[in-house]
Amino acid sequence: MLAAQREGNRQLTAALSPLGLTPAQSEALRILEDHGPLALKQLGEMLVCDSGSSPSRIVDRLVAARFVRKDPDEYDQRQLSLRLTPEGAEAAKAVREIEDAMYAGIDTAVDAADAEVLLRTLRALTQGSPAGTALANRLAAPHADASGTGR
Repeated sequence: MLAAQREGNRQLTAALSPLGLTPAQSEALRILEDHGPLALKQLGEMLVCDSGSSPSRIVDRLVAARFVRKDPDEYDQRQLSLRLTPEGAEAAKAVREIEDAMYAGIDTAVDAADAEVLLRTLRALTQGSPAGTALANRLAAPHADASGTGR
């Protein structure tokens, strides 16, 4: 499992390199694309980050790169609402294309029946963990991927 995770992360990091994004930053962009605008806490509840990654640091870097902006929330002026800028929307689209290519590679490597078993197994292994909870939050949120695969 660790070898597959590291290889997938290596491939994703290499594919994101031309965009100047880390995997954690790309994940935040895609969440905002699918579910935004969001408060920082909401975004953090959907991120499946490494333990050393903080949602606020990820967002600060995306704001500095002009991919995300922080606006006062329309309902609660004390809160900030995170949303993609036009540049962020373009970057999120490029990330989605990279993800789609990776998923196509997985689909090529694993037949459909095995993929279903693999997804059920991975969900069972992550259920109740911080990463599993973040993924469940993302799938339960409005605009979640209709396939239910978490892709």
